[in-house]
Amino acid sequence: MARVLHIEDDPRNRLLVRKLLSAEGHDVIDAADGLEGVRLALAQRPDIVLVDLNIPGLDGFEVTLRLRNESSLAGVPIVAITAEGDRDTSFAVGCDGFLQKPIDARAFARQIAGYVGGQRERLMSSPDVTGERLRTQSGRIVAHLEEKVAELSAANERLREMERLRTEFYRNISHELATPLTPIVGYLGMLIDEELGPTNPAQRKALRVMDDCIRRLRAQLDNLVDVTGLETGKMRFFHRDYDFLDTVRRAMAWHADAFAERKITMLKEMPKGALPGYGDSDRLGRAISQLLDNAAKFAPEGGIVGVRVQPFETTYEVVVADTGPGVAKDHEGRIFDPFYQADGSPTRAHGGTGVGLAIARRVARGLGGDVKLLEGGAQVEGMFLGGAAFCLTVAKSAPTVVVDTSK
Repeated sequence: MARVLHIEDDPRNRLLVRKLLSAEGHDVIDAADGLEGVRLALAQRPDIVLVDLNIPGLDGFEVTLRLRNESSLAGVPIVAITAEGDRDTSFAVGCDGFLQKPIDARAFARQIAGYVGGQRERLMSSPDVTGERLRTQSGRIVAHLEEKVAELSAANERLREMERLRTEFYRNISHELATPLTPIVGYLGMLIDEELGPTNPAQRKALRVMDDCIRRLRAQLDNLVDVTGLETGKMRFFHRDYDFLDTVRRAMAWHADAFAERKITMLKEMPKGALPGYGDSDRLGRAISQLLDNAAKFAPEGGIVGVRVQPFETTYEVVVADTGPGVAKDHEGRIFDPFYQADGSPTRAHGGTGVGLAIARRVARGLGGDVKLLEGGAQVEGMFLGGAAFCLTVAKSAPTVVVDTSK
C-alpha cells in the first residue's frame, strides 16, 4: 500500500480523500497549505503527492516546481486535484496527473493506484507553448514573492514600532512606580526605627512583613529598570571602589530569610580579607542576588545552596550552586534569554518573570566578565552540589564606559 501526501486546505475534501484511500489500505498524510505540504514531502518521502492548485502559502504550481527540484523525490508522481486549475500549466510545471473536482468517489482509489503503479499523463502542447506557460507561471511566482516580501517588510516595521513602544513603556512605568515607592520606603523605615513614635510588638511584626514586601517590590522594580537596559542594549554603570567579598556577603544576607523559611542550608567557601575592586557594586550585588534567587527557587526544601568565591589575577569569581534538579539539556541554550522560562505557564511551580539570569549575564559582561552555566554542578566546601551551578566573573577593574549589553 502507498503513503499518500494530500495537500488541501478544505478539511471536508481532506476527510473525503482520507476515507476513500484509507479504505484501500493507503497511509494518508494531510497538509493544509503549500508550505506545510513541502515540509511533509521532504520529511515523509511519500509514494505519491496529491495537491490542490488553489491553496494558501505556496499554490499547487509552486509546490510542484519546488518538489520537482528535489532529487530525493525524483520519480514520485504528483497529481493535481482542482476545480479551476489549468491542465496544460499543471503538466508544464511537472505534474504527472490531473483530476478535476468534484472527484469521482467510485473511481478515485483506482485512479490513484494507477499513478502509484506508473501511469503518467503527458503534456501534448508544443515546446514553444510549454515554454510560454512556464514563463507565465514564473511571472506569477515572482509577483507572489514580491507581495510576500512587501507583507514581511510591513510586518517587520510594525514589530520595530512595537519594540520601541515596549521599551518606552518599561521606562515610563519604572519611573511611575519608583516615584510613589520612594516615600513609602522612607516612611516605613522611620516607623521601623520608631522615629515617629514607639510601636508595640504586633505593630513591629506587621511593619517587618510590610518591609519584606516592599523589598521584593523594589527588587522587581530594579529588574524592570534593568529590562529597559536589556531592550535598548545599554546599561549605565556607576563605578567606584568597592569590596567584592562584601558585595557577595550582602547579597547572601538579603536572601537569608528566604533560605531559612525553606530550611535551606547555606555553604560558604570564601577567602579571608578584603577583595578590593573598581566597578558598580550595586549592580553587581543585584546580579549575584539573581543567581541566589534562582538557587532558592529550585533547591528543594531542606536542600543546600553553596557559594564559592575565588580571586584570580585580573578577575573575581563567584559560583552559586544548589541541589535542585539542574538545567535540562534542551533548555541550556536559552536560559540566559530575556523572558525565557523552562515552564512559563500560569500553573508553573516556580515564580519569576524569566529575566533574572539574563540581567545577571548582562551586568557581568558590563563589568568585564560573564555568567556561565557549569555543567554537572560544582563543589563547595568539599561537598559536590549536582544541581544548577552558575559561575559569575567580573574584572577587578571594570570598564568605565557605557557598555553594549544586548549580546
